[in-house]
Amino acid sequence: MKEKVEQLKAEIDAFVIDSAEAMEKFRIAFLGSKGAVKGLFAELKEVPNEAKREAGQLVNGLRQFAQEKMDSKKEALSNAQESGGSIDVTRPGDAIAIGSRHPLSLVRSEIIEIFARVGFTVSEGPEIEDDWHNFSALNFPPEHPARDMQDTFFIEKGDTPESEMALRTHTSSVQVRVMEGSEPPIRTISPGRV
Repeated sequence: MKEKVEQLKAEIDAFVIDSAEAMEKFRIAFLGSKGAVKGLFAELKEVPNEAKREAGQLVNGLRQFAQEKMDSKKEALSNAQESGGSIDVTRPGDAIAIGSRHPLSLVRSEIIEIFARVGFTVSEGPEIEDDWHNFSALNFPPEHPARDMQDTFFIEKGDTPESEMALRTHTSSVQVRVMEGSEPPIRTISPGRV
């Protein structure tokens, strides 16, 4: 039995494992259910009782030796595959997504989508408005505080209120434009900067 164990140990040591296929052949030949080490365990039944303990230790040592060789080669093969030349280091890296949409833009889009499902349209208008669309059409009297210089950014201050141009102070001016160009019923929203 000792000679068989020594011979198998030499075979295991000499076996070259350089690929996954060779690893599988090694496993089948030595550690598989019909492998050489398993065959030695079957032969232990024929060994006399006084030599069984020593023979069992030899066969167990052989099995551990084969298992350790297979484990170390498996780890070496996986490390070689991971660090293998499959990655082109000269190639540009993956693009990194920078930033995201502002929370207010997300909420605005969601509100527009909700109103669109109910049948509303989105109306947009200019951000620089004349006096008529910004104030007069909405019945703001000439002495109204919203027309004061400290409350409104006038772009062009004219001689008459009709010739004045200002940054719009609300989106109601867009609604005035929609009402001028559409027939009732009107279902529209006017989101935008003020």
